[in-house]
Amino acid sequence: MQSGSFRLSLKFILPVALVWVLLAYAVVPWVDKLTLRWFVRDLDTRSQMLAAALQDPLQEYVPLKSQKKIAELFDRAVQDDRLFALAFCDDNAKLLYKTRTYPQSLGCMDAGWQQTLRQSMVSLPQGSVHVTENPLQADGHYEGKLILVHDTSFIERRSADARKYVLALFAMLAVVMALLTIFIAHLSWRGVISAVKDVLVKDTRPHARHGPHEVAASIQPLAGDLRALLKEYSQDRRVRDDPSRQWTPDKLRTILREELAGDEVLVVSNREPYIHVQTATGLQVNRPASGLVTAVEPVMRACSGTWIAHGGGSGDRAAVDGNDRVKVPPARPSYTLRRVWLSKEEEQGFYYGFANEGLWPLCHIAHVRPVFRSADFDRYVEVNQRFADAVVQEARTDDPVVLVQDYHFALLPRMVREALPKATIITFWHIPWPNPESFGICPWREEILEGLLGSTILGFHTSFHCKNFLETVDRYLETRIEHEASTISYGGKLTQVESYPISIAWPEPEPGAPDVAACRQAVHQELALPENHLLGLGVDRLDYTKGIIERFQAVERMLEDYPALVGKFTLLQIAAPSRSSLDEYQNFEARVRSLAQRINRRFGSGVYVPIILRIAHHNAEEVNRLYRAADVCVVTSLHDGMNLVAKEFIAARDDERGVLVLSQFTGAARELHEALMVNPYHIEQSAEALYRALTMPEIEQRERMRSMRSLVKDFNVYRWAGRMLLDAARLRQRERIMTKIHSHSRASLRRVV
Repeated sequence: MQSGSFRLSLKFILPVALVWVLLAYAVVPWVDKLTLRWFVRDLDTRSQMLAAALQDPLQEYVPLKSQKKIAELFDRAVQDDRLFALAFCDDNAKLLYKTRTYPQSLGCMDAGWQQTLRQSMVSLPQGSVHVTENPLQADGHYEGKLILVHDTSFIERRSADARKYVLALFAMLAVVMALLTIFIAHLSWRGVISAVKDVLVKDTRPHARHGPHEVAASIQPLAGDLRALLKEYSQDRRVRDDPSRQWTPDKLRTILREELAGDEVLVVSNREPYIHVQTATGLQVNRPASGLVTAVEPVMRACSGTWIAHGGGSGDRAAVDGNDRVKVPPARPSYTLRRVWLSKEEEQGFYYGFANEGLWPLCHIAHVRPVFRSADFDRYVEVNQRFADAVVQEARTDDPVVLVQDYHFALLPRMVREALPKATIITFWHIPWPNPESFGICPWREEILEGLLGSTILGFHTSFHCKNFLETVDRYLETRIEHEASTISYGGKLTQVESYPISIAWPEPEPGAPDVAACRQAVHQELALPENHLLGLGVDRLDYTKGIIERFQAVERMLEDYPALVGKFTLLQIAAPSRSSLDEYQNFEARVRSLAQRINRRFGSGVYVPIILRIAHHNAEEVNRLYRAADVCVVTSLHDGMNLVAKEFIAARDDERGVLVLSQFTGAARELHEALMVNPYHIEQSAEALYRALTMPEIEQRERMRSMRSLVKDFNVYRWAGRMLLDAARLRQRERIMTKIHSHSRASLRRVV
């Protein structure tokens, strides 16, 4: 648009500039003649005044023939820098007196000189001069004439100055006219665009002052075409956004096929969806316990794209082909996994260092001080560039859809944007975004923000995190932010900031799968619990943000306040090891183990223990079985982006039983209103909520669980991904429409001009 508007402005400016140049060259000679006329008139006036002043002395000295006094009189007169020479001729045209500078060729101005004097200016070897003659009379008798010769070199100098001033004036006027022309051209351009938009909108409101009928006839064909296009687009949008339609993998594939014209989808994440492990019996495939993998993997199955991730398994290299690719899932391959290899030093600085000792505690208000090292950030930059290069290598076109996952790749969107300007980059930040003051701690805050603003769409779990991000950008970068539209314009590019609450894939019934009663019986037998024993469940990574310490303290307080539950209730805590090489996580694990042992010593007896702590990885099938067996699921995160454990528990309870105790500091709390909300820092409140959950009537459990199951089923992971992909498709469509508007508008404006 800018280049087109500039070219259009030039078409106005060049003719105007040419006219001004021609006008300047036509005016300058006229100004020279006018200036010369003014100065000649001035010299004539000065000559008359000087001759009048010399009349009386000459009338006295000439009859006496006082040559000395006349010479002194003439010498004093020619001290004027403009008067070049003086002479006096008698009535017989004889030169009697003259100054030393008087040209001999002039003599007493014979008839030949009279013809020359009609031009007022005389060219002599001494230069150009102006000559006048004035008669001298005494007592009414003609005594002779006084000849005055003026130097006119100053006229040439002043004429040259006048020419410079005139040219400068015209140059300044040309600049002013050019600026006015550009301004008018832009107003005209905006007028055309506004007229087209008026036609497209078809404003029929009673108070509307302008309508399609006022638009120039030359724009009407374009308006009709685009109005029809937008009408069709709007109808499709209403159909796609129909909340009554169930979001499924097939619907997601349809969106990709229809809205994105089958474009490839690339996912970038640090954690891979499948890990190959070298065992004594060969390669074994594991699926890691990760909320991100749980959410994104079903999307990739539906999209059949490419997932780019760090290959860290002991058998990962053996499983890939020569291009570091492997088809997954192993049983029914539906997409490609591209692995990127990192050295131990790179992994230490990128993942354990900057990402998890810096950004993770910075974004989680969990009272753990973030650690920032320059060496870690350097590794972070290097690895982000490595993954960006992998995206470019895997892209088959110049405009792929790239889904960038989480805080590990804050710099990658800008890097991909520079290599693939037409790419649609959707970045999703899976953890909370802090307030501007907290984020300001990061020494590389500007670099992080600039990297994220390379995204076409930037997603967060909640509108609160979006608001924090907008305020952070406003604090630390020079941008244009539209808060109502939730957009940021930076470096000539627009980033849409939206909330997309993440979810899970709703499980399909599996023939032959054990029911809730069977799962409950099996789990109780494995844990050596009586049949009617109450079971609480916590499923987390072993991380200080998950509120595991606070959860144990709530169990302790509940058993203190309600001693009848001692021996009748057990909390099973599943804690997957995480980042165990970091000191903070090692210390946290020691604290968790110590607290569990203390509570068990205090309330345990014989085979009974109130807390069963299992620090180990569990596959999805094992965890799902525990969900179905538990009476209550406890999620007490101190700060969390979403926490999909809450939604997984709800999806597993097809018996519509069980109670969810949920921290108010999770993103899930903004959706699952029927859960029992707690402030995990308030131990007594959490203890009361846990007791209420264990004693809740069955009918209330069903009402609460039925409502939450309906929400999780409708707002599943396919809706989460579909909304982002639909928004990306709309942005692409809008870009195409605006390009067409600008192109046709320029053509229409050229026809009008």
